[in-house]
Amino acid sequence: MSRRPYTYVTLSLEPESTPHIGVSFHTPTLKVRAGLLLSSPRPYLELHSHEANVHISTTGAGPVTDADLNTAREIFTAAARYLADCEQLHAEQADKDATDTAT
Repeated sequence: MSRRPYTYVTLSLEPESTPHIGVSFHTPTLKVRAGLLLSSPRPYLELHSHEANVHISTTGAGPVTDADLNTAREIFTAAARYLADCEQLHAEQADKDATDTAT
């Protein structure tokens, strides 16, 4: 089964609750970049596709806090795990494809 690329965005609004936005990227057109806004200055991380953008920066767009450092470390750790999982699955798929082609 072949799946087509997509980006999925949801917005949940419930009375007397904080709105919740979910963004799921399942597309090869996803771009990721990071930088420093010189006018503030503050760091940012951006994920974007043709359909949606996600920007991450410091608390209240202000000075870097201990919580901001913890969030950045969690992003780094999660990205490293995602990379490792992708590399492992890609290698397993390549091995399976090579075996299927040989038979």
